[in-house]
Amino acid sequence: MIKYFIGIFLLIGVSLAKAQSNWPSNIFLTKLDNGLQVLVLEDSSVPLATVEIAVHNGAFTEDTAYNGLSHLYEHMFFKANKDIPSQEKYLDRIHELGIEFNGTTNNERVNYFFTLGSNQVKEGLQFLNSAIQFPLFLQEEMKKEDPVVDGEFQRQESNPGFSLFNKFNHAMWGDLYSRKNAIGDHQVILTATSAKMRVIKDKYYYPNNSILIVGGAVNHQDIFQKAKEIFGSWKPSDFDPFQKWPIPEFSPLIQSDSLNFVVINQNARVPVLLMGWQGPDTRNDIKNTIVADVFSFILNQKSSTFQKSLVDSGYALSANLNYLSAKYVGPINLQFIPNPSKFKDAFKALQRQIDLFDTNDSFTAEQFETSKIKLANNEKYGEEVTSQYVHTLSFWWSCASLDYYFNYISEIKKVTRQDIIEYVNKYIKNKPSVKGLLLNQSMQDNWKVTDVGGLFK
Repeated sequence: MIKYFIGIFLLIGVSLAKAQSNWPSNIFLTKLDNGLQVLVLEDSSVPLATVEIAVHNGAFTEDTAYNGLSHLYEHMFFKANKDIPSQEKYLDRIHELGIEFNGTTNNERVNYFFTLGSNQVKEGLQFLNSAIQFPLFLQEEMKKEDPVVDGEFQRQESNPGFSLFNKFNHAMWGDLYSRKNAIGDHQVILTATSAKMRVIKDKYYYPNNSILIVGGAVNHQDIFQKAKEIFGSWKPSDFDPFQKWPIPEFSPLIQSDSLNFVVINQNARVPVLLMGWQGPDTRNDIKNTIVADVFSFILNQKSSTFQKSLVDSGYALSANLNYLSAKYVGPINLQFIPNPSKFKDAFKALQRQIDLFDTNDSFTAEQFETSKIKLANNEKYGEEVTSQYVHTLSFWWSCASLDYYFNYISEIKKVTRQDIIEYVNKYIKNKPSVKGLLLNQSMQDNWKVTDVGGLFK
């Protein structure tokens, strides 16, 4: 979480920070007296700018009574506030300025952003300031948002995989499922009140719990001055929300029959296995969050032993291992679509590959080094579009730190084979896991599947 320091963050401090890390030369950071961090990415390639504000909020702050209200808050951000009395007036001004706008809610971050002409940055900053400091949460506007929220839920639930993912996440996170459910609980959202919105604002919406990022054809000193003028009156909290309302720790998985299950959905066209482990997080095991990314990238390359043994051999239609970085337990998920014509043999083939994860047979030295280079290159490619790169920066600010991200490529290069072996043995091999299998009724009848765990034996 962000610690709040009184006083301007001097530019000499930024220079020292950059000297000790791998910060790009076109990225500048300061901190206002109220604790708001201001990050500027200078890129004059096109006459546009993206202004974004991100808050340490999201599903991880929500118990069951509030699950989804960070998501609803995101929707209400672009509605009436003290300076713009209605959503209609808000949208009129947005269109007048030619602004593209949106927001997203994740497990550990909520962000709001505008892309507009670089000569209109001041207007964009004023829009953000009005919305974040002075929302009105009009009940009639909240009700108008119900069909929009309904649409999001309907799109999600229409996917045959939703029933699998939903049960899988309940098994992974237990009583703290709401802390990993960013879209939220439908009924909680539909019955939300203005008072509940203000509870969220009063807990988390403070400058010393937020970051302002501006990227594009701008000058960092000009943005720092504008940010001070526009956001300087935003009052900081006199408390740390994560000390006042601590985030509960997830209970470790304990292997049991309840972690292996079959989900029946008549719209499923192919069998899908979702297998997961509780992985490292950026509070307690930073090194292994990097190792997890490297290992997943190696296995997902078409030339990997994993892919050749499962997909190229015909046992599977697809097989992918992924890790999601997080401050509060990053999940390791393996999605596997077995070839229906080799259904039962496919799971045994998958288990053989998992058994090899901590051996020298899992990947060659050449595959290892090539994958690290490709993973680093992928990160560099992500910097090419500034309007998207701004979102990347706020994501890493929220789930790790900016230093973590700017040193990411150099840390990738340090990963060794032994690091991967230790990571696999700490988090994956012979560790408790959730296994959920999606089938339709005819598949279950044909293969007589009742015990997912038994398929791996």
